[in-house]
Amino acid sequence: MRSFLPIAAASSLLAQAPPPSPPPPPPPSVLGFALTGSATLGSQYIWRGLTQTDGKPTIQGEVDLAHPSGFYLSLGLSNISWYTDQNAGFASAPVSLGSPGAVGAPLYSPGKVNSAALELDLWGGYKWGFAKDWTLDLGLFRYLYPGNYENVGAFRPPHSTEAYLGVSYSWASLKYSRAISQNFMGVYRALGTSYIDLSLNIPLGGSGFTLLLHGGRTTYPSNANPDFFFNGKTLTGDNSQFSYSDYKVGVSKEIAGATFALAYTDANSRGRASDHDLPVYENAMGRNLGGGRGTLTISKAF
Repeated sequence: MRSFLPIAAASSLLAQAPPPSPPPPPPPSVLGFALTGSATLGSQYIWRGLTQTDGKPTIQGEVDLAHPSGFYLSLGLSNISWYTDQNAGFASAPVSLGSPGAVGAPLYSPGKVNSAALELDLWGGYKWGFAKDWTLDLGLFRYLYPGNYENVGAFRPPHSTEAYLGVSYSWASLKYSRAISQNFMGVYRALGTSYIDLSLNIPLGGSGFTLLLHGGRTTYPSNANPDFFFNGKTLTGDNSQFSYSDYKVGVSKEIAGATFALAYTDANSRGRASDHDLPVYENAMGRNLGGGRGTLTISKAF
């Protein structure tokens, strides 16, 4: 036979139960846009499988404005070194683009330098939740690199603009980005460069861990770029040599209000052109920006 507590005893237990936690306060708003943001510390900055800091630590920040209608605008900041780390010479005689005076004429001018240590990103668009767990995302992304570009030679300033279209369902997302600027990431005549990105953030039961899986493909159009792909004797290729694929597998978990993520990335980016001396993704230190890499990040939302 089931037994029941007396009404008085039950009332006493209910009285001793702690009250439910109040809901978190809503984020501050600006002109009807909810204001949120985040800060990140990382062992390095990986973008589309390529290290942007030559394997060195990164500090990043982001501020986001989101309207209930679906419109949003964001700003991000990060330290970088990849642009001035580029090899402006040859693998056999490397010279950093940060000090290209030693390369000499005709492309470079003695005594003039380049510097780019900061990435500033601006992006915005519209997100539409058109069905349960389904979201469509359309927008523009502007990459800015404040710095000094006196002597870029065969390169171009790295400022770039992309348009993107993405669709997500629950923990899966697919996104297509396409360059609408004439140059892309310092590469001349790169209009139409595209990136396709499939990402899965799979919750692992009730463990609190999330499995991170990603695959991407960067495709540059096969446009001629004789200033870059000329080794003084012959043409060694075209912009299609900048194309590559990248992959990621990792895990993340929230601990004490911060998100810890550990990931392994790999990119089959070409280090050198077909002559084995003209650098493509190999920097002045002789390191390919791609390849296999492990990265730890710690992020805190606010």
